[in-house]
Amino acid sequence: MGNLKKKDPEIFKAILDETKRENDNLELIASENFVSEEVLEAQGSILTNKYAEGYPKARWYNGCHNVDIVEEIAIERAKKLFKAEHVNVQSHSGTQANMVIYFAMLNLGDTVLAMDLSCGGHLSHGNPHNFSGKFYKIVSYGVSHKTEMLDYDEIGELAKKHKPKMIVAGASAYPRAIDFKAFRRIADSVGAFLFVDIAHIAGLVAAGLHQNPVEYAEFVTSTTHKTMRGPRGGFIMCRKEFAKKIDIEVFPGIQGGPLMHVIAAKAVCFKEALKPEFKTYQGQILKNAKALCDEMAKSGYRIVASGTDTHLFLVDLTNKNISGRDASTALDRTGITVNKNLIPFDTKSPFVASGIRIGSPAVTTRGMKEPQMKEIAHLIDRVLSDPDNEKTIQAVQKDVKVLVKRFPLYKNLIRRLEKE
Repeated sequence: MGNLKKKDPEIFKAILDETKRENDNLELIASENFVSEEVLEAQGSILTNKYAEGYPKARWYNGCHNVDIVEEIAIERAKKLFKAEHVNVQSHSGTQANMVIYFAMLNLGDTVLAMDLSCGGHLSHGNPHNFSGKFYKIVSYGVSHKTEMLDYDEIGELAKKHKPKMIVAGASAYPRAIDFKAFRRIADSVGAFLFVDIAHIAGLVAAGLHQNPVEYAEFVTSTTHKTMRGPRGGFIMCRKEFAKKIDIEVFPGIQGGPLMHVIAAKAVCFKEALKPEFKTYQGQILKNAKALCDEMAKSGYRIVASGTDTHLFLVDLTNKNISGRDASTALDRTGITVNKNLIPFDTKSPFVASGIRIGSPAVTTRGMKEPQMKEIAHLIDRVLSDPDNEKTIQAVQKDVKVLVKRFPLYKNLIRRLEKE
C-alpha cells in the first residue's frame, strides 16, 4: 500500500488503524469474522476494473473471459459445498439476496410469515421500515414465552390462519438450532414457498454441523462472511426450476454489474470451506460459544433460551441493572466488542435493548479455545459488575491486550503496512 500511503495518507492511516484495532480487540460480534489474506488479495485485485453485467458466456460487455472463469468456479464450489442445484453468487449483500426472493416469487401485498425481529429475526424478514415490511403483508411468528425457542405447532397454526404465500425461516439473533424439516411440513400444509436465510449459520451448515435447508426449501440465501469467514457479500441457492426466475431478478432486476473482485474472494472462501480443516474450525466455533455461554451463566447471567446450539448466544442483563447499550459501550472501552440486542419480549427500545449478543467466530479464527472463553467471560463480568469504575476499565483493558497478544491477527500484514 505504498502508493496509497503517499497519495492518500488519511485513508491509509484509517486502514492501518483498523487493522491494529482488529488485532488489539476481542471481537465478539456474532456477524463479524476475519478473512484470510488470500481472500483479502482476491478482493483487492484488478478484477474490480471489469464490468460484467449478465452471466458467464452471456455478458453485455466483451472482454469477460477471465471473470467468467472466476464466477463459474465460485458457482461450482458453492454448489458442491451446499449440495445445491443452482447458485447465484452476484448479490452484493444478504439483504439484496433476500430481496431477490421476494421480488421474484411474490406480488406486492402478498402475505409472508416470518420471524419477528425482537425474537431473533432480521430486518429483511418484515421489519416495517425495511422494504420487506413496506411491500408485503407480514405476519410475524416469535418464540415461546416459556422456552424462548421456536414453537413449530404455533407457527403451523399461524400458517393455517393466514395462508401465507411464502414462509421465511432463519434468524440473526436466535441461538438454537432450527428444524427446517418442520418448516417444510408447515409450508406444505398451506401450499407456501419455503425460503430460508442462513446468513449466520452457513459455515455450520457447510460443515455438516447444522441441518442443511437446501434439502427442504425452494430458496436459500446467505452471506459469505460471518461463520463462512469470507468477504462481505451474498449468494442465493434454489431448485433448478426457479433458476431462470432468480437469475433474471438479480440482473437486470435489482442489480447492474456484479462486483467481480468480491466474487473472486467468494470463490476463495468456498474453496477454504471445502477443506477438512474447515469442519474442525466450525466445530471449535460451537465449542467456544458453548464454553463462553456456560461460563457467563455460572457468573449469574441469564442466558436467553437457556443456552446455544450455534455460534452465538444472547445475555439478558435485566437482573444486572444495566442496558445492552450501556453494557456494550463499557465493554468497548476495554477492547471487548459486542452489540446491544433485543431479547424476546423486550420492554426496551432497540436503541437501548435489555441484552447483548455474543458470538465466537472471530475469536475462534484467532485460534482461541475453551480456556480462553472462560477467561473472556470473567473479563466481561468484571466490566459489567462495575461499569462506571475507571480503574476496572483500565485493568480489564490491560488484560485484554495481554490475551490478544498471545493470539495475534494479521501480524505480518501490520508489519508490512508500517514498513510502507
